[in-house]
Amino acid sequence: MPRGHSEEIAIAGEAQPVVVKLGVSVSNTKSRRDKPTQEQLDALRQLGVEWAE
Repeated sequence: MPRGHSEEIAIAGEAQPVVVKLGVSVSNTKSRRDKPTQEQLDALRQLGVEWAE
């Protein structure tokens, strides 16, 4: 996913969709992959994130 990738998501109770910068989030997580806790790594694995293996 490119670093500039964003998604608009609807949140219950909000009038406007919220923009989530997924590319930045994934890039930051990958660059800090040695820092997540074991619990965070387990959650990423459950979501199918390959590099968290």
